[in-house]
Parts: sequence; C-alpha cells; structure tokens
Amino acid sequence: MTMMTRAILWPSFALVALIFLVSLTLVQARFGHMRRQRPRATDFVDSEASRAYFRPVERPAANLANLFEMPVLYFALVPLLLITGLATLAQVSLAWVYVALRAGHSIAHIDGRVRPRFLFFVASHAVLAAMWVGFAIDTGFSAR
Repeated sequence: MTMMTRAILWPSFALVALIFLVSLTLVQARFGHMRRQRPRATDFVDSEASRAYFRPVERPAANLANLFEMPVLYFALVPLLLITGLATLAQVSLAWVYVALRAGHSIAHIDGRVRPRFLFFVASHAVLAAMWVGFAIDTGFSAR
C-alpha cells in the first residue's frame, strides 16, 4: 500500500471523529435537557412521546442521523479506492474537502443556521459525486 493510498484513511478518521463528536454533543444536549426538564414516565411511553420530549434538543440527533445517510457513500468508496490503488492525490484532496464540508454542515445544522447548512449540504454532495465520477473514470468503467 503506497503512502498516497494510505492517505485516504486520514480524512476517513476525521469523519469518524466528527461523528463521535456529534454523538457526544447529542448526549450532552439530552442530559442537559433532562436536568432542566425532568422527564416523566409518559415522556417515554412510545417513540412519538420520546421525540416530543426531546424536540427542544433535536438538532444534534437529526445531524447524527444525517451523518449516516450520504456519508455512507463516502465510506463505501474508501475501501474501493484502497483495494484498487486509486486513492490519488485528487481523491485524497476531495476527501478532505468533503470532510470539511460535512463538519461545516454539522456546525450549521446544530446551530440552526439554515442557509449555510444548505450550502454545505449542496457542496458536500457535489464533492462526493465528483469523487465517485473520478473513481468511475479511473477504473475505466470496465473490469481489468
């Protein structure tokens, strides 16, 4: 495995770290909410009641869910880049841009800033699409 091939792992580690950071933010927000507004048994009768109880701190939970949607395509691509040896400088650079955009999206989402969140969302999708298109082109659309 070349150094460039291995370099694709660093943005992946960074994205994993972001996911853990958002999950810790979620735990902190929920525990803080539970201290401020003590839950009753009826707040956890079913998933609808639980969602209603945690609605004041729902953004971290929604963002954590987002980090398991489109990033799945990123995490699917990384092993393919490793196996094929196609983790080029361009792919590694795009991976870092993707992770930075996802971090920006998480910050904007959790802070409730709609316009920047949308811009980060669109830009991250474009970068991820470019990574997949580049991979498809590099593989030559055929088995070798």
